[in-house]
Amino acid sequence: MNKVMVIGASGGMGYALVEELINRGIEVVAFARGKEKLIQLFGSKKLVSIRTDDAENPDHLIQSSIGCEIIFHAMNLPYEEWSGKLSMITKNIIIAAEKNNAKLAVVDNIYAYGKSGGVKLPEHFDKNPHTKKGKLRLDMDRLLKSSSVQTLVCHFPDFYGPNAKNTYIHFTLDQLMKKKKAGFVGPKDIYREFIYTKDGAKVMVDLACINEAYNQNWNVPGASPTTGIEFEKLIKSVLGEEKGLYYISKSMFSLFALFAGKGMREALEMQYINSEPTILSGEKLEAFMGKIEATPFEQGIKETIAYMNT
Repeated sequence: MNKVMVIGASGGMGYALVEELINRGIEVVAFARGKEKLIQLFGSKKLVSIRTDDAENPDHLIQSSIGCEIIFHAMNLPYEEWSGKLSMITKNIIIAAEKNNAKLAVVDNIYAYGKSGGVKLPEHFDKNPHTKKGKLRLDMDRLLKSSSVQTLVCHFPDFYGPNAKNTYIHFTLDQLMKKKKAGFVGPKDIYREFIYTKDGAKVMVDLACINEAYNQNWNVPGASPTTGIEFEKLIKSVLGEEKGLYYISKSMFSLFALFAGKGMREALEMQYINSEPTILSGEKLEAFMGKIEATPFEQGIKETIAYMNT
């Protein structure tokens, strides 16, 4: 692998992918809309070329990915844009890969699985999404599988990490850095799974280097699930005993959503994830790649806070 493109390079997972790739000496085309943010993140990186184009235009994607062996799709649209744009942009990315004879590596979430029933989710778990956004993600997956492009799809739990601003953990940490109490979305006693973006990027790049990994879906779990209570103990140990959490139930989330705009209202249907453990199984991944070393949650939180303080 000599040259690749990362779509959505200015987002949390996109940023982690670019950093992982250039650390391996791979040339990267960093693709996103916002030029200023891309320059801020990668302007000093010798192996990164910046492209500020529009993924809604297939010609922009085709031109930007010329010479790229793999296209990493890490673009994260606002929820309110999924209905109109998710399938269209997926089709455009497929077209670009076809035109340039590139492979695809796609960042995906867990929404297409629907409710877990409390069991760890393997890749063969029957996808039966009951939410609008889960159905849209399943449609995206079917589009990818029906194409002629070699594609691998990585399913990740909620992210946290450097530059991962559009996440629940960032929301909580940002509040804690300004005041003593912060909101944690979800009940205090239900296990939740979060993955450090650096860990996710390493696994994804490792998979992208292996031909046999393509035309498959891969579930990539985090280091270990945690509850709100356990997270609060961690926060106190890292930021001080005076820090604390309050827990945002679905009813509280619904109330906040009335005043917080369309994006939060769109997130309301996804709160089922907080009502039961929704945890990914990593058995297939470990059978394929061996034991996966993950960053301990406390270390990842410390590194994320350090990045936020820069």
